[in-house]
Amino acid sequence: MASEVFTIGHSTHSIEKFIDLLSTHGIQVVADVRSSPFSKFNSQFNRENLQSSLKASGIRYVFLGKELGARSEDPACYVADKVQYERLAKTPLFQSGLDRIIEGANNYRIALMCAEKDPLDCHRTILVARELLKRGLAITHILEDGSLENHTDSISRLVTTLGMSLDDMFISRDEIIEQAYSRQANRIAYDQSEWQAKRSAERSELVSGGARG
Repeated sequence: MASEVFTIGHSTHSIEKFIDLLSTHGIQVVADVRSSPFSKFNSQFNRENLQSSLKASGIRYVFLGKELGARSEDPACYVADKVQYERLAKTPLFQSGLDRIIEGANNYRIALMCAEKDPLDCHRTILVARELLKRGLAITHILEDGSLENHTDSISRLVTTLGMSLDDMFISRDEIIEQAYSRQANRIAYDQSEWQAKRSAERSELVSGGARG
């Protein structure tokens, strides 16, 4: 029987609600796959705060954002300032992160954690879970309301959300799924230019606000 790995998004949950979701599904280890383990508006999910809260509830925490984060530090993983998931997935660092998850899943009930509420909007699903699936693991997503969605159903939902269909006379089911992954990856992948422009706008707003004050 294949080892199973879960995923979860911390979203805007209270820490009590988040831990309740984990406990309900028997999660023993949270593997943080955020590139930057901090939350601007939800400080309960800053690395140190989260680690402390989880420890108090008997849940282990491991940071794997360097290995499995979406914001690669490898310039070879970028095209026109945007991360290319296929390139990132082939890097030795990323593969070492997958190895750690696979090894850990043999002994612990692990949940990959990132920020996004819907697994379809996050690299934990479109990148990490996809690659773990290729390595033979079963993937289950813990949704915001505590219900579970297996990865196959998640990807079927993605296909529908993108206005596609798994039933096509001329394209195989596998090809359609590959296209869905590719389209969603292009939509959500980290874009350095967009991020830098956003940060610049935020700084300008702070300076402007300070001047008005």
